[in-house]
Amino acid sequence: MYRAILPEGQIVCERYEHVEEGIELYDDDDAFVAFVPYSTLNALIDEDAYGSDERSIM
Repeated sequence: MYRAILPEGQIVCERYEHVEEGIELYDDDDAFVAFVPYSTLNALIDEDAYGSDERSIM
């Protein structure tokens, strides 16, 4: 799973696709969850990395 970090919150998704102006997020049923423009995306990280205590990812 992945976590999209935005200025106003976070969105968890199973997979994502890069498109021309941003990323499209999908859940585990391949249903579209959200479109996130690159201009508002702070980070896209693997859920496993987010749960670790490694300070360099925060």
